[in-house]
Formats: sequence, C-alpha cells, structure tokens
Amino acid sequence: MTRDDIPGATHLHSGKVRDLYTLPGGDLLMVASDRISAFDHVLEPGIPDKGEILTRMSLWWFDQLTDLVPHHVISTDVPGQVVGRAVVCEKLDMFPVECVARGYLTGSGLIDYRATGAVCGVALPDGLTDGSRLPAPIFTPATKAEIGEHDENVDFDHVVATVGPDLAERLRELTLAVYARAEGIARERGIVLADTKFEFGAREDGTIVLADEVLTPDSSRFWPADTVLDSGARPGGPQPSFDKQFVRDWLLSPESGWDKSSDTPPPTLPPEIVEKTRARYIEAYERLTGETF
Repeated sequence: MTRDDIPGATHLHSGKVRDLYTLPGGDLLMVASDRISAFDHVLEPGIPDKGEILTRMSLWWFDQLTDLVPHHVISTDVPGQVVGRAVVCEKLDMFPVECVARGYLTGSGLIDYRATGAVCGVALPDGLTDGSRLPAPIFTPATKAEIGEHDENVDFDHVVATVGPDLAERLRELTLAVYARAEGIARERGIVLADTKFEFGAREDGTIVLADEVLTPDSSRFWPADTVLDSGARPGGPQPSFDKQFVRDWLLSPESGWDKSSDTPPPTLPPEIVEKTRARYIEAYERLTGETF
C-alpha cells in the first residue's frame, strides 16, 4: 500500500483508502488515495481520479448538511502534491462506531434479515427481498474494523454499551436525519440512496461533528432512480449501481476466478473493470452535484 510522503507532515495512519497526517499546529491532513477496497482487501490497481472524486463529493455534501451537523473540514489549502484530494480537518475524538442508515434491504442487511428477520436487532416485515424498500429508514450500526478485518453489524444496545445511552441516541438521530436529507436530495437528481455509513467525532466541548468522507460511492449504495423507481427495483436481485458494488459483483463472478471463501487475495482488476468503475464514480458525482468532473 503506497502513501504520499509529504514534507512537514507526520504520517499518522493509513486506512484502506485514506491516509492521515498531523500538521504543525495540531490539525490533521486527510488524503484520499485512488485505492479501492472490497471484502476487506485493498485491490490492485487503484481507480484513476477516485481520490479527487471522493474529496470533491464529500465537500459538496458537507455544504448541503451544515444546518444539521457541523463537519470537520477546516480548509482545502493543502500541499501541492495532494491538491484536489485532501483536506485540512479538525482533530476529533472519534466514536468507535460505523453509523449506518438503510432505506432499502441489500448487502449485509439482507444477510442478517434472511437469518433473523431483523437487521441489527430492528425487526422487519416478512417477505422482503434483495432491493426491497423498507417501511422507514433504520439505524444499523457496525463496528469499525482494521485493514483485513471485517466490520460487524451490531445492535443499538452495543452502541449504548460503547458510548453511553445519550450519545447513542444522538448518533442514531443524526444518522437518520442526515440520511433523510441526503436521500431527498439524491432522489431529486435521479439517484436512489439505498444505504450509507457515517463517522462522527466529538470536539473538546462535546459538540458532535460529521467526519471522514460522506455520501460517496465508497460509503454508499447509489442506484439509478429511473430503473429502480420506474421499472423497478425488481426486488429479488441486485440493482444497477453507481458505486463500488460493481467491483464486488465482478469479484464474485466466475469471470474473476476468485473464491471469496479462500485465503488467496483477490485478482488484479482488469483494465475494463477499472475504467467502468471510474465511469460510475464520475456519473454519481456529476448527477448529484450538477458539476462536470
């Protein structure tokens, strides 16, 4: 896994996609790379321009959400070698919880539902299938995993035990409020926001702040509304998407030759999969923001 060597900045942490540095004065520099991950593996090669797409999309979304929750971005005045794909941000006390909102049933939520009739302890009606719209959006938290490990869905009581009842309730409220705002904005622009995950942290005074990336094709499932709403999320199967589900689907296909249950790493992504993934990320960006990438 490569990362940028930035003069004057001290490398702090590398995640699957982002690299974090400490700047003189104590602020953080968060750099989005072109790396892409799936099934807890960082894949090769990266997706060209992905880091810039994620950064620009997050900045756009933060602007749409400022009246609901403050965000962590201080400045986009960053070192030249990472311009366009990095932000200067606040140092926060991050909550060790992935705050996930789901409006549709798919992915790991579908697996939970098939096993228990519920997702993260939230009981759902009988008869739902892959792609079904839920009666109302639900809060389905997960643990934060290190590289190579898997996020695990947990119930609300786990969040209470981790951060306390008041903070747990506030995180649930914020997650569902941000999802509701974003879902409406996306729908107006022809995209169904099926689910998404947020990360929150706290300032020294206790203020809860939205951090990391937000509402990107890496952290969300984006489905084309004309297909899903008009001719239908034919619930019962995977939906077309503008996110990294395309990469997951290829890895699980016979074409990739990879056995997810094996100990072998995933294969190298073929050029056409890389290009089609890039195109999907760009389309999501352009549909949502109205800007040309």
